[in-house]
Amino acid sequence: MSRQFLVNKTQGKVLGVCAGIANYFGWDATLVRIGFVAAAVFGLGSPVILYLLIALIAPSAP
Repeated sequence: MSRQFLVNKTQGKVLGVCAGIANYFGWDATLVRIGFVAAAVFGLGSPVILYLLIALIAPSAP
């Protein structure tokens, strides 16, 4: 079974990247968001750049 990563703008808070990651892996979106914020705070901003790149490159869910 082939699965595809899609940005989920309907369930997303900002651009839908965390919701898309949660849907892809079957995780809770809140936990993904908390992990992203923690990574952004402790990772000196590089996760924010990655988030924006994913939002620009990944296709959106219909």
